[in-house]
Amino acid sequence: MRLMTLLLASTIFAAPAFAQKAQSSSNPNAAQVKGNTEIKADQKNVTAVAVGVGNVAKNTAGAIKGGTQIQGNTKIKASQKNSTAVAVGINSTSTNETGVIGGK
Repeated sequence: MRLMTLLLASTIFAAPAFAQKAQSSSNPNAAQVKGNTEIKADQKNVTAVAVGVGNVAKNTAGAIKGGTQIQGNTKIKASQKNSTAVAVGINSTSTNETGVIGGK
């Protein structure tokens, strides 16, 4: 379980975040960024566990989520330490979000 969580966290945070000029999208919930965007995120000892059907548990640090339009310069410096998100049961949601703009 711990290895799976470590692998999941490594996969999510190994990819660098790049901001691009706004692009038109057929998805109305897409994030559109114009200008310079700098995201610095750091997470330590985080755990997200979802048990059951349809449950969601997240740890998010430094993100621009869908449905957001940003123009100009944006800086996000986010840090989480020893965060835990656990969702147990049907239709349960638990999140730890730091430095997040927009979206659900």
